[in-house]
Amino acid sequence: MSKIKRILKITFIVIFAVLILLLTVYFNHQLRLNAEAGLRLPLGQMVEVDGHNMSVYVEGTGETTLVFMSGGGTCSPILDFKSLYSLLSDKYQIAVVEKFGYGFSDVVDRDRDLDSILKDTRTALAAAGLNAPYVLCPHSMSGLEALYWAQKYPDEVSAIIGLDMAVPEYYDTMNINIPLMRAAGWAAHIGITRLIPGISDSDAIQYGTLSENEKEIYRAVFFSRTATVTMLNEMGRVKENAEKVDSIGVPQLPMLLFLSDGSGGTGFDKATWRKIPIRYLSSVEGGEYIELDCPHYIHDFEYKAISEQIIAFLSER
Repeated sequence: MSKIKRILKITFIVIFAVLILLLTVYFNHQLRLNAEAGLRLPLGQMVEVDGHNMSVYVEGTGETTLVFMSGGGTCSPILDFKSLYSLLSDKYQIAVVEKFGYGFSDVVDRDRDLDSILKDTRTALAAAGLNAPYVLCPHSMSGLEALYWAQKYPDEVSAIIGLDMAVPEYYDTMNINIPLMRAAGWAAHIGITRLIPGISDSDAIQYGTLSENEKEIYRAVFFSRTATVTMLNEMGRVKENAEKVDSIGVPQLPMLLFLSDGSGGTGFDKATWRKIPIRYLSSVEGGEYIELDCPHYIHDFEYKAISEQIIAFLSER
């Protein structure tokens, strides 16, 4: 057998073995997804938005409605915010909108410009029977949507409480590797993520107050809502969305920003991470900020302190 034939034979064997391995991983993933179906029953109500289902969770009966808005790629917003909003729902009405591609909402392949995202959120809240004005509580990337909302529909937003939320300047230098994210999405779809120990144990699971059953639900949602096509489309548009928010100026309304130390995946050092939102707040009359010594998902670490500061902030309004 010639050297070329041996190389071709070995190559064929390797490719065949890899294909068999990937098929095995994929079928195992599908079996596990079917077994986990009971854990993925919606925790809130499902409302129709543009022919698809969106998940909205509501808790509490206060006169003021706090709308929690998740950061990019947070697979289970309802459970991710639970440690915090469970300390607030005795005083306020709480709403968590899970955008398309997140949590229990449908995965849809559509454009994720700010106007489309905001339209979906507003429609979902109305369909759930909630009425503006709202206090927006955005985490990370959803800060862009909150700022845009406050500018475009000022009568609908009474205040913004940023949970280490993004402001436009962050995206001037942020490196967003879409090909790598698409690779992660492919790996999640095949089920390769199941082979990585502890990958589904989010900050909410490790440091929050979720029950054991809620942790299992979170893990089940993780394996069905990681790097979805909707999330990837959102990330592909984020720099344009940031420029759009920047172009319409800084909204003037009560604003309180909680700032992390920048660790936990932001890609920024502590000084830079905090300097950017503080500079943004300098243009907001009466804007306030509180620095916290914890990672980016601050509501999974300092939920008690944050809840107390939110109550104090809103009691002054």
